[in-house]
Order: sequence, then C-alpha cells, then structure tokens
Amino acid sequence: MTPVVKNLVIINVLVFLAQSAMPGIEPLFMGHYPLGANFQPWQVISHMFMHGSMTHIFFNMFALVVFGSALERAWGSKRFLQYYMLCGIGAFFMYEATVGYEVMQLTGGVSYEGIAGRVLGASGCVYGLLLGFGMLFPNTELMLLFPPIPIKAKYFVIIYGLIELSLAMGNSQGDNVAHVAHLGGMLFGYILIKKWQKNRSNFY
Repeated sequence: MTPVVKNLVIINVLVFLAQSAMPGIEPLFMGHYPLGANFQPWQVISHMFMHGSMTHIFFNMFALVVFGSALERAWGSKRFLQYYMLCGIGAFFMYEATVGYEVMQLTGGVSYEGIAGRVLGASGCVYGLLLGFGMLFPNTELMLLFPPIPIKAKYFVIIYGLIELSLAMGNSQGDNVAHVAHLGGMLFGYILIKKWQKNRSNFY
C-alpha cells in the first residue's frame, strides 16, 4: 500500500469500529439531504469514511488498495488525495441533487419528510478510482473473480458504469444502494482527469 491509501484504510477501519461501538454517532456523521433538518456541513466529508456493513467496507477497502495504490504511484500523494476527496464530494452532491429532484416532484419543495437522503460509504470515491485506473491504465488486464476471466481495465470500467446507470434508472424498490453516487464519483473523476491532462507536466 502507498502512504495515503494506507492512512485512508486505517481511518475507514477505525471509524467503522467506532460505529460498531457507538451506534448513536452514525446519524450525526452520515450524509443527509442538504436542505433537511439533519444536515450538518461536516457530513459532506464524514459520510465517505462510514460504512453500513462488514461487506460494504471490505470491498471498498479492497478496491481502494488495488486501484488507489496504482494511482497514487502515478500522481503522487497530494494529487491522489485531492482526487479521492473530490470524487467523494462530487458523488455526494450528485446523489443529493437527485433527492432534491424527488422532493420537488413529491412535495413541491415544501417538505423534506419521507424523502430518503441518507448516504454513507466510500463507494463514490472508489468508483472515481476505478474510472481513473481505467483512463490511466486502459489496457491493463484485470482478473475477475466471478467468472475468473481476464478483462482489460477500460472494458471493466465501461461495464461497471453501464451496470450502475441501468440500476440507477431502474430505481428498484428495496434497493438501498446509492447508484447515482457511484456514477457521480465516476463523472467527477472524469472531469478532473480531463482538466489535469491539459497540463501534463502537472498531471504525471
């Protein structure tokens, strides 16, 4: 693990342990709809260090180590941390914008009650890392677990993006995954990389 990746993993694990020991802190630090009564400014950052289950944090941290370490080596620690955080922030606001749209549709913007807007997890950041890895190392072959076949990173990213888009548009009842946040992380990652590529001396 590279330095920033290692520290991010440590922070995420410590926060997850704190959630388990003190369940009452979760509503205070998870993300809420910005115009709702439970929103606090620090939630824009704090939500991305919290997780809903052992499986949730395991797969996010696994992806952080695999894709994040490669990107930190390519960009350096400062640029990598900037990218990681901005992808998470972008994912948060893109998700909450869809919640705001639901508020307008269902209540005319008058009431927030009954509208889901809670979000937590590093998935928005991780999907940004996945997008970044696919753009920087498009022909690197990844080995899938299920099924165990090799696939180039660029195709892996495209497939994952299309799956998330399909799930976000399907809006299946009972699906508590913030697919729009995943897409937001990828979108903001793409915008950042394209912006940085204009000045390659700083980008690499």
